[in-house]
Amino acid sequence: MSDTVANTVAATRARLEQTLDAIDEKLDVKKQAGELAGRVQRSYRDNPVPWIIGATAAAVVVAGLIVWAVVSDD
Repeated sequence: MSDTVANTVAATRARLEQTLDAIDEKLDVKKQAGELAGRVQRSYRDNPVPWIIGATAAAVVVAGLIVWAVVSDD
């Protein structure tokens, strides 16, 4: 009986350790940011057109907001 309990406790500890390691990896902001940067760089290298279109659209929106803020009577 004692061996069974000890084996169950050991197995539970091992699963808990794996779970905590997975959570720690997901919450590692520096590592996640690095992985995201790598994915973005690969995506841009593979097909830069959507990134260029997106950046241009964002610049147009920002410029439009600035013009609207300057010209508006508010």
